[in-house]
Parts: sequence; C-alpha cells; structure tokens
Amino acid sequence: MEEEILKKLDKILMVLCIQVVGEKSMTEAARTLKLAGVDNSTIAAVLNTTSKSVSVLTAGIRKKKK
Repeated sequence: MEEEILKKLDKILMVLCIQVVGEKSMTEAARTLKLAGVDNSTIAAVLNTTSKSVSVLTAGIRKKKK
C-alpha cells in the first residue's frame, strides 16, 4: 500500500514539474525546479537529460547563494 502511494506521488510530482517547466529553456527549467527543491534525478527525467547535466546547469545557483 505504501509503495503504491509513493509511486502515485512520484507521478504527481513529475506532472507538476512538467507544468512548471512549460516552454522554458533547459537551463531556466533546471534552475527553477532546483530552487523549488526538486532533486537532480527528477529534474533530469523531466528534462530528458542526465543528472550530471542538471548539476552543471544548476551549479551557478549554489555559487550565487554563498
């Protein structure tokens, strides 16, 4: 039962992420989702790229926060 709920929540998260991304560029989308607290693997799945690419695209956010 818990596993089913988690799977459904993951699907809901993906749908919401796709809606947030809309027509944004990959960089802007990755940064927006990262600022919202979404993990790199989920962002990568939404943007159809790798977690490593997401790390590179969002690296500037960490530097700006410091």
